[in-house]
Amino acid sequence: MTVQGTGWKNDLLLALSATLVVLAINAVSGFPTLADYGADNDSMLRLVEVRDLLGGQSWFDLHQYRMGTSGGFVMHWSRLVDTPLALIIMAFDALGAGTATAERAAQIIWPTLLYGLTIFVLMRASQRFAATNVAMPAVILSTAALFFLVIYSPGVIDHHNVQLLLTAASLWLLMEAPSWRPAALLSGICAGLTLAVGMETAPYVAVLGICAAVLFILDDRERITARGFGLGFAGIASLVFVATIRPADWGVAQCDAFSSFQFAVAALSGFGLAIAATLTASTTRARLVSMLALTAAVAAAVTAFFPQCLASPYAGMDERIRTYWLADVVEAQPFWSVAIHQPKLMATRYVTPFIAILLIGFQLRSRGLRREEILAAVLLLVAFGVSLWQVRGSTFSVAFAVLPLSAWIAKIRLRADAAPSWRLSTGIVMAWLVSLNATWAGVAVAAQSMVQKAPQRINSDPDHAVTCGKPGDFRDLAAMPSTTVLASSNLGSGILMFTGHRALAGPYHRNVGGNLAMLDAFMGAPDAARAVIEREHVGLIAICRGNTEEISLGLDAPDGLAAALLRSAPPTWLELDQSTAGKPIEIYKVR
Repeated sequence: MTVQGTGWKNDLLLALSATLVVLAINAVSGFPTLADYGADNDSMLRLVEVRDLLGGQSWFDLHQYRMGTSGGFVMHWSRLVDTPLALIIMAFDALGAGTATAERAAQIIWPTLLYGLTIFVLMRASQRFAATNVAMPAVILSTAALFFLVIYSPGVIDHHNVQLLLTAASLWLLMEAPSWRPAALLSGICAGLTLAVGMETAPYVAVLGICAAVLFILDDRERITARGFGLGFAGIASLVFVATIRPADWGVAQCDAFSSFQFAVAALSGFGLAIAATLTASTTRARLVSMLALTAAVAAAVTAFFPQCLASPYAGMDERIRTYWLADVVEAQPFWSVAIHQPKLMATRYVTPFIAILLIGFQLRSRGLRREEILAAVLLLVAFGVSLWQVRGSTFSVAFAVLPLSAWIAKIRLRADAAPSWRLSTGIVMAWLVSLNATWAGVAVAAQSMVQKAPQRINSDPDHAVTCGKPGDFRDLAAMPSTTVLASSNLGSGILMFTGHRALAGPYHRNVGGNLAMLDAFMGAPDAARAVIEREHVGLIAICRGNTEEISLGLDAPDGLAAALLRSAPPTWLELDQSTAGKPIEIYKVR
C-alpha cells in the first residue's frame, strides 16, 4: 500500500494521475454535469458574468442587469474567479475555436485543474500531519472525498472549489513554515485570496490568523511565521482591494463581499501581526500583551466603523424570502434538518469528519499533539462546527478529514507489515471502508430503503427533483423575442445562460426586489399577479412542472397564479404556447 518516496514531485505525479483518471471517467460518461446543470445556479450565472466581462462590461461593474427588477442588482462575487475563466476562453478563441467550444473548454479545464491542485495540497498536508509516508491513502481518500463533494466536476465553475483549494493551501503552508521560510508568507497570501473570493471562508481565515498569532505567543521561534503570514495576508488584501474595487467605492462597506470593511480588518490585523512579530520583545508575556493589544485594536475599529457587519448575515433578510427561498437552500441547512430530511447527504458530509475528530481525540489521550496535528485539528473542528450551522461548512470538514484518516490507515498498514495477522488485515479493510464517503452514502441509501421513508418536505429530496437544468429545456424560450420572464428563482440563472431574456427572479440574496415580485406574482390571485406582471414589464411566464420550488409555492398558495398554472388553468390574460405543452418548461405569453 505504501509508496516509496514522499517528495513533492512524487505527490504531484500521484495527484496528476488521479485527476486524469477522474477526467477520463467523466469524458467516457459524456460529461454528465455539462449535459444537465441541475440546480447549479452559481456555475451558470458565473459563466454569464464572464460573458458580460468579455462582452465589454467594466471590470469594476458587477451589476447583473438581466436579472431582477429594472436596472438589475450588484452581485457579491469577485472578478478573481472570472479572470482565469475569461483567459481560457480568450485563449481558445485565439486558436480559432468557436465561442461554445471555448466556453466548454473553460468549463472542463478550470475545475479539473483545481481538482488536481487540491488533491496535491491535501496530500502534502497529510504527509505533514502524519510525519510519515501516507501518499497512497492520502491520494485515494482526497480523490474520493473531493469527487463526492461534486464541486470539482466539469461545469462547476463557481467559487467554492477555489475557496477550498486556497484554504487547504493556507493550512498546509502554515504547517510547512518552520522548515520552509517562504511558506508563512504564501499561507497569508492564500488566506487573503480566499477571503477576497467570498465571505464564506471568513471563519477559517480568522482561525488561520489566530493560529499564527498563538504560535508566536507560545514560541518565539514562530516570530518569522507570524511576520510572514501577516505580511502576506495584509499585502494581498491591499492588492486585491486596489485591483478589484473602483476608487469611487473605496469608502463603501459591503458586509457580504470584499470591500473597505474586509480590507481594513485584513490590513490592520495583518500588518499589525507583522509589526508585533518584528518589534515585540522575546518574552512570552510581551508577545501575549502585543497580541491582546492587536485584538483590541481590530475589535475597536470594527465596532466603531463597521458595526453593521457585526449582525447575523441574514439579519436583514425579508421574512418571505427567508421562508420561501433560504429555508430551502440546501447548503444553508443546519445539521438537524439535513439529518431528518436528507440522510444520504448527512452520511456523505458528516460521518468521515466525525470519525477524523474521534481519531484526533484518541491520539490526544495517548500523547500530546504535534504542531502540525494541532493546526489541522483546529481547522477541522471549526469546519465541523460551521457545518452543524450550515451544511456548506462540510465542504471543508470533509476535505480536512483526509489528513487524520490517511494517517490512521497508514498506521494500521505499518502494524500489519510488522506483524501480519488476519485481524490487522481485517482492520485495514474496515479502516478504508469507514474512511470513504461513498461507504456512508451507501449505508444511508440502504437504511432509507429498508424503512421506506419518503421525503417529508417538497424540497427535501434533491436526488428526485426535476430542475429543468438541461440546455435543451430552454430551447423554445430562447427562440422567442427578448423580454422579461417570470419564473421561479431556480430557473433564473438558466434563463440568463441559455437565452437572451431577462429573469425577474434568481436565487441570490441581493435580488430582493425581483424575488419579492416573483413571490407576489406566483402566490397572488390572478388579478394581483397581473398587476405585478404589468409593473415589471413581464412578457413571458415559464413553468417547470417538476421544479420543487414551484410545487411548494403552489401548495402554500393554492389560489395563487403558480397553483393555477400547475393545474393547467391559466387566467384569460395568459396564453399557453402550444409548442411547449408537455415539455419540461411550458411557456405562457402575456396577452
